[in-house]
Amino acid sequence: MAGKSICVFGGTGFVGRELVAKLAKAGHQVVVPTRNRNLHRDMQLTQTVRVVSADVHDREALQRLLHGKDVAINLVGILNEQGRSKGKGFANAHLILTEKIVETCKAEGVRRLLHMSALHANAEGGPSDYLKTKGQAENFVRSQCPPTVDFTIFQPSVIFGKGDGFINRFAALLKAAPFLPLAKPDARFQPVYVGDVCEAFIRSIDDPTSFGETYPLVGPSTYSLREVVLFIESCLGVRRLVIGLPDSLAALQARIFEWVPGKPFSIDNYKSLSVDSVSETNGLPHFGIRPRSMESIVPGLLRNEDRNNYFSRLRRRR
Repeated sequence: MAGKSICVFGGTGFVGRELVAKLAKAGHQVVVPTRNRNLHRDMQLTQTVRVVSADVHDREALQRLLHGKDVAINLVGILNEQGRSKGKGFANAHLILTEKIVETCKAEGVRRLLHMSALHANAEGGPSDYLKTKGQAENFVRSQCPPTVDFTIFQPSVIFGKGDGFINRFAALLKAAPFLPLAKPDARFQPVYVGDVCEAFIRSIDDPTSFGETYPLVGPSTYSLREVVLFIESCLGVRRLVIGLPDSLAALQARIFEWVPGKPFSIDNYKSLSVDSVSETNGLPHFGIRPRSMESIVPGLLRNEDRNNYFSRLRRRR
């Protein structure tokens, strides 16, 4: 695979950082737009990665970013909106930006588009604004990409790995409190490792059999949310009371947490949990990837996180 010129939207996020590092290691030239490049200087350690300040919703900025590029990768996604925008934030991040990227790829002659969606994204029947707008973006990519733009859509289940907002969030909660009230404890997931997701993206770039296709990406095992939390508890070596909430109390919890700074849980999150994030099909084997399990990855991640926190605390004392 010859080195290509690639623009990664959402490249400073959890998945993006992993993907950008792997793309650079594979010999590609990568541009990562962000609101403020000075906040991400740690990503600019190699000559093959260039982080630039840009407003990706500005069409002229998009034209500059995609001019002369071989590949556009859209990883942009939000799990919650800022404030009380009632779906407008999701639409802006997921659908409107996707429309602009597709249109600019067409105008600038970008031949390859890789698009990150979500498992069970559904433009019509999605229970949450998150899943609806992800589905609408998928539909736009399929219907509006011209023949000159070869697209591939990826639909991961919840993604875990170093620095994720899933395993690490529950780990922090379990460390902080003697009990954990858990909404939708029976919701099911097939957590997929971030390294496997990124490898699928990279292997798809020059794979013509993936052009125009959509791939669910899931891990090898299915867990309930309660099982995930108890697994994290065992990795941390702590004992906590995990209380499964009935739907009425879970919805109340979501409404209260919407007003907490950082919005750790919302009504939209609660609605998304009503759809199990599992799939009978898995796109990873198509790319020759054997999915890795939480059991093989998470214990080491949490030990490293504890060690990193120890050194951070030690430095603050100096």
